[in-house]
Amino acid sequence: MKLFYTGPFVNAEMLVMMLEKHSIAATQAFADPALPDDGDLSRPAQVFVPEPDYDRACKLFYTEREDEL
Repeated sequence: MKLFYTGPFVNAEMLVMMLEKHSIAATQAFADPALPDDGDLSRPAQVFVPEPDYDRACKLFYTEREDEL
């Protein structure tokens, strides 16, 4: 697994769902698992994707799309 994103838990959760819709088996984990799980949606989290899917995930979410102009 390769680190794909680090940011607020609420964004990480949405990103995992969007990656799954593109058949990419992503996982998420809290950036600092030692912190208590207090329901804070802004708590830093990380999203990991399988290495073979990393480039495709980057193209899906980080490449500018020309058809949006």
